[in-house]
Amino acid sequence: MVGGEDGEERVKPQQIVFPCGEIKLEGLFYSVEASGSAPAVVVCHPHPLYGGTMHNNVTYAIADALVKSGITALLFNFRGVGRSQGSYGGGIEEQQDVKAALDWLGSAKGVDGDRLGLAGYSFGAGVAFPVGCGDARVKAIALVSPYFESSPVSLFKGCLKPKLLMGGSQDDMVPPGDVEAYGREAAEPGKCEIIKGPDHFWGGYEGAMAEKVAGFFKDNL
Repeated sequence: MVGGEDGEERVKPQQIVFPCGEIKLEGLFYSVEASGSAPAVVVCHPHPLYGGTMHNNVTYAIADALVKSGITALLFNFRGVGRSQGSYGGGIEEQQDVKAALDWLGSAKGVDGDRLGLAGYSFGAGVAFPVGCGDARVKAIALVSPYFESSPVSLFKGCLKPKLLMGGSQDDMVPPGDVEAYGREAAEPGKCEIIKGPDHFWGGYEGAMAEKVAGFFKDNL
């Protein structure tokens, strides 16, 4: 595993620093051994103003499942979080952070730059989605409990890339009905799944969620 304290064997990440304009951001790079270049996914963390960092149970679980599926993963801290420079940018400037993470990952050793994916959780999903829809390098997008500051309906209708939307049945921050509504609005190809039991924080359900996310990327990258 890549996170947690359960005593299981872990994939040890490489600590990295990469540029984003005039600032530098920190990240954790989880590479996989492959005979050729491997597909890779950038994973975006929840809201910086509410304790969200790359060291999160959901982001760790996704990275773990990706690596087990033979997919390289990059976690990173948005600007102003941890040792990443800069300050909170209202979800707008953070889109530049996502683009910078894709720049770094696409040129990393052992990564197939033509098979990149983008995943986000909560705030991270809301930031990642417009970037993924508009960036030709991104071939598939997974959104877990996606939180948007403004209506994303037009984005969902116009994004023709493979999309996975996931929510928890007990989530009162991003209610399952909202996630299902996004799924109905989304252009094909798209898939929406609500897992019975978890609230917004996914405690105890991380593995089930992450396995589905990794399976989605394995099918689409």
